[in-house]
Amino acid sequence: MPQPDNTAIALKWFEAFNAHDLEKLLALYHDEAKHYSPKLKIRQPETNGMVAGKQALREWWQDAFSRLPTLQYLPTSYTANNERVIMEYTRRVAGEPELLVAEVLEIQNGLIIASRVYHG
Repeated sequence: MPQPDNTAIALKWFEAFNAHDLEKLLALYHDEAKHYSPKLKIRQPETNGMVAGKQALREWWQDAFSRLPTLQYLPTSYTANNERVIMEYTRRVAGEPELLVAEVLEIQNGLIIASRVYHG
């Protein structure tokens, strides 16, 4: 039985994120997906950096897209297998220094069930 091509999920993820297309981005996630981000931990300390479910993801990314209309992620590399995608990218926002980021997407049945962001 062929394994799913999780590289395609990474490509769709970057396309949706950079278009700030919230619906296409959320369509890649399981309804109960979990997301961890150091930025989330800073902006919403009560979450301890973790949100769960599409509604929480919607609120988090809608806030980011509203606050940072020039936000773009430029992929530098990604590696995928049948369970996860490891992505590296540069975060760009006008007027801010570039930030190197790594993110791991955990995939199950063709949907992202968890994502974890790493940066300094």
